[in-house]
Amino acid sequence: MSELLKNIDARTKLAGTNKLEILLFDLGIDPRTKRRETYGINVFKVREVMRTPSITAAPDMPKSVEGMVSLRGVLVPVIDLAKYTGIIADSPREILIVTEYAGHTQGFLVEGVDTILRLDWNKMRIPPEMLTAQTGGLVTAVTELEDGRLVMLMDVEKILAETTTIENEIAFHGVVTVNQPDCTVYFCDDSSVARRQIEKTLAAMGVRGVSAANGRLLWEELEKTAAYAKGQGQKPSDIISVVLTDVEMPEMDGYILTKKMKSDQRFSDIPVIMHSSLSSMSNQQLGKSVGVDEYVPKFDPLKLSETLARRLRERHKP
Repeated sequence: MSELLKNIDARTKLAGTNKLEILLFDLGIDPRTKRRETYGINVFKVREVMRTPSITAAPDMPKSVEGMVSLRGVLVPVIDLAKYTGIIADSPREILIVTEYAGHTQGFLVEGVDTILRLDWNKMRIPPEMLTAQTGGLVTAVTELEDGRLVMLMDVEKILAETTTIENEIAFHGVVTVNQPDCTVYFCDDSSVARRQIEKTLAAMGVRGVSAANGRLLWEELEKTAAYAKGQGQKPSDIISVVLTDVEMPEMDGYILTKKMKSDQRFSDIPVIMHSSLSSMSNQQLGKSVGVDEYVPKFDPLKLSETLARRLRERHKP
């Protein structure tokens, strides 16, 4: 099954084209729909796909965490996605998807994997509010395949936050404060967990924030602000201090958002900070190639606050 991911390095070239590749998988029969639904995970976050090795259980783990496996000497927690999502498991979980993001490695047990599919981010839609409420924000995007199936892209960051101690590890007491409520950071991320962390960081810093669930929605906010600024005889940069963007988002990703901003004279002087769980140097270099001013890893509020504080002070010198 590793052949599915043989060309992972070549896939990094998709960045900046508003395209993505997702690994399709299923979990079993969903009791809510009485059918086998199709889910997806971005290939950038998948390290390998393998037959499930022997799992060692441990006490006091969340019910969806089966235990841990040793992969080349590294202990990796294993999460049963069917248990996590409340789907009926009607067959053994023989497939393990090993993921790596936000500095953490974890394995997801699934019933089966299908294929890798290349799509345009603009074909990935934000799920309707009813689905978001039903799944607790687990699904961040939905797309329809040629055969009529709907694919639901999972928020793996939410799973990580709820099945590990990552949110407990996030400390806000050392966040750099600037207490400049007149400064406004515009930010976008399709993960509700990530948006919550950014909101808490900005609140601890004493800075205002304007949020959006993807690049397209933030672009709309930027254009509204530009129109308002023009009416006030101001520049957009008089109102928008910094833009903070995720990389992977439905409809418009962070690379395309940055390209649009840097090629538009209304926004070209506004610093863009890329905020992502994809921490490889190749992703950082790709971000810089489209005009990103700086890169900050997710789930590190101290580093985020330090970077934002420095940028805000540079832009608002007395």
